[in-house]
Amino acid sequence: MHVWQISSFGVDSLEFTERPDPEPGPGQVVVRVHAISWNFRDLMMVKGLYNPKLRLPRIPCSDGAGEVVAVGPGVTLWRRGDRVAGIFMQNWLDGPPTPEKVRGALGGDIDGMLAEYVVLNETGVVAVPDHMSYQEAATLPCAAVTAWNALAAADLKPGATVLIQGTGGVSVFALQFARLRGAKVLGISGSHDKLHRAYELGLDAGLNYNEVPEWDRWVMDQTGEGADLIIEVGGVGTLPRSLRSLRMGGTIAQVGVLTGANSGEQIPMPAILHKQARIRGIYVGSRQDFLDMNRAITLTQLRPVGEDFPWSQARQVLSRLEEASHFGKLVMTVA
Repeated sequence: MHVWQISSFGVDSLEFTERPDPEPGPGQVVVRVHAISWNFRDLMMVKGLYNPKLRLPRIPCSDGAGEVVAVGPGVTLWRRGDRVAGIFMQNWLDGPPTPEKVRGALGGDIDGMLAEYVVLNETGVVAVPDHMSYQEAATLPCAAVTAWNALAAADLKPGATVLIQGTGGVSVFALQFARLRGAKVLGISGSHDKLHRAYELGLDAGLNYNEVPEWDRWVMDQTGEGADLIIEVGGVGTLPRSLRSLRMGGTIAQVGVLTGANSGEQIPMPAILHKQARIRGIYVGSRQDFLDMNRAITLTQLRPVGEDFPWSQARQVLSRLEEASHFGKLVMTVA
């Protein structure tokens, strides 16, 4: 079978090569991968920034969807032809995370989905919603489950305010899920075109932070007392403004590390205390979270947003991801 693998770090070093076709062992299934989607984590993994001690070679990408083509002895959950997606962490099936459960992340601890075929435990996959294509289903394992759990981090009531940062995969899913919960959604982006697309998905108000850098003041003007929940994808560079944008007792769902401390500004510790802020780290979620999310997606017929590329353009798609010029998810059809 053909795979893309990290043989040495760097986008230009991503290698297209061949490996033996996998065979399922007891309790395992072989999935023919039809589509994968990229996350910022995958870019960092390829560049060696996520884990410089990563054992190489490694097949990247946590997110993919396909069909079961073989089952091993003892498998009872799946049959050939079933449409499935891999779960991000193969050992986190249910309940709160533990050090043991969060091992086995696809595309990091173990080989990922950027291959024609993958072998996974039968509990390491979930059925994909019937109304979705493989390309749409491939966007769900990391970004969608992360957004789902970020929304669950706050006890949102209808009419609550959610702030999203940017228009990447997690932020767009958070916008869609927040609208399902009856929340008002504010968004910031460096592109008017992206804000216009977000309005089409239900964004209530948007701001171009390149034109108005002090977006925390804008959030306060929009809400009066601050946002109830902030989907924080920036990290150190945006957390201070997020804290100033938060209402007293509100929640920051910390899901990303896209920025550094460019401004030199310190995290305002007094703001955490005064606002009694809750900062919740979100690291994707469990298999059960994925199943719960898929039930809601199926009920509402929600459709992911993204762009599809050929399997041959892995390096070009990674460069696109690095430029942050995309909206939603970047997907590749495996052929």
